[in-house]
Amino acid sequence: MPNEIKKYMQDAKFPSETHDDEIDLRELFSVIWQGKWLIIAITTVFAIGSVVFAIMQPNIYKSEALLAPAAEEQGGGLSALASQFGGLASLAGVNLGGKGGTDKTQLAIEVLKSRQFTSEFIQKHSILADLMAAKKWNREQDIITYNEDDYLVETNTWVRDVEPPLKSEPSMQEAYKVFSKIFTVNSDKETSMVTLAVEHLSPTVAEQWVTWLVQDINKVMKERDVAEANRSSEFLNKQIALTNVADIKTILYKLVEEQAKTIMFAEVRDEYVFKTIDPALVPEEKAKPKRALICVLGTMLGGMLGIMFILVRHFVRKGD
Repeated sequence: MPNEIKKYMQDAKFPSETHDDEIDLRELFSVIWQGKWLIIAITTVFAIGSVVFAIMQPNIYKSEALLAPAAEEQGGGLSALASQFGGLASLAGVNLGGKGGTDKTQLAIEVLKSRQFTSEFIQKHSILADLMAAKKWNREQDIITYNEDDYLVETNTWVRDVEPPLKSEPSMQEAYKVFSKIFTVNSDKETSMVTLAVEHLSPTVAEQWVTWLVQDINKVMKERDVAEANRSSEFLNKQIALTNVADIKTILYKLVEEQAKTIMFAEVRDEYVFKTIDPALVPEEKAKPKRALICVLGTMLGGMLGIMFILVRHFVRKGD
């Protein structure tokens, strides 16, 4: 009998708890409704702020080039010699294209991303001001306006006010960090195609930099291979002069011949590492900012913060 009474009391208590939950939920909506004008006000402030912020952001244009790895046409003879004379070739510093070698395309991509290449690129083309001090772009005149607090274009001098160890004129380390944010190079594993892209305030500058990057990386990789082939040829010629064994001389002459082919192949082809499939163009449409998305997200954030503020204020007062 006592157990039946206890069960009855528990069953009677359950509706009460459910009712309390319903009251809390109603109270929650009631609090939000009472503070609706404050929520609307906060949301409106954030909406206006996001619109102003979006309008103030300058247009950024993105220029891209689609590249294909150049065929290793000179690799046939070298590969044929790799299995027979690999040890001797390695001693001479000659790359015969055997297994385990570095992929030239991937090597070129890593060179593109390197600090040394970027620094030489910036200095060679004198683009430091366009990279570090550009403020906005004039479409009608196709000119860049620079931030006068950083750079005076009339005297070509830097006037930045920065804390040591930074200097008025940006260092190559600073320039590399900024350039790395606007420059991308990606390789498609399935097709082996490489996409090289640059973002900038000026679409003309973006297109020009992409074109220069493709030209410079081909030139740099060509010069590296030619220098390596010349050094290898010098070593092999010295070994030919020192040996009297006819078979070894024959092998060495073949290796020298392959190095000569490498040099000749490099000299006659400008697109040494990358062939341009789709060249860079001056983009007509901006890549960012996405102003509509900024306004929507800003308005949503304002609404969420407004609701949170009302609820927190209510529960703090209720706790007191």
